[in-house]
Amino acid sequence: MKIKHAKTLKLIYSKPISANIQWRDIEALLICLGAEISEREGSRVLIKLFDERRVFHRPHPSPNTDKGAAEAIKKWLQVNGVKANE
Repeated sequence: MKIKHAKTLKLIYSKPISANIQWRDIEALLICLGAEISEREGSRVLIKLFDERRVFHRPHPSPNTDKGAAEAIKKWLQVNGVKANE
C-alpha cells in the first residue's frame, strides 16, 4: 500500500473522523484494496469490494467526503479486516 493510501486510511480511522478526506483519495484507497468502481446515475458510484456492492454519493461541489459516508466506509473496512497502520 502506498503512503498516500495509508494516510487516507489513517484519516478514516481517526477519532473523530476527519471532515477533510477527499473522495478521490478514498476511491484510490479502495481501488488499491481491489475495488471495482463504476459510475451510476447522478453523483452515485457503485463500489464492488469484498464480494459486496455498495453505492455511495460522490460529494459535490466540495471534494470532501461527508462524515457519514466516511463512517460507513470505515465500518465496511473494519468488518472485512482492514486495519490502519499506527
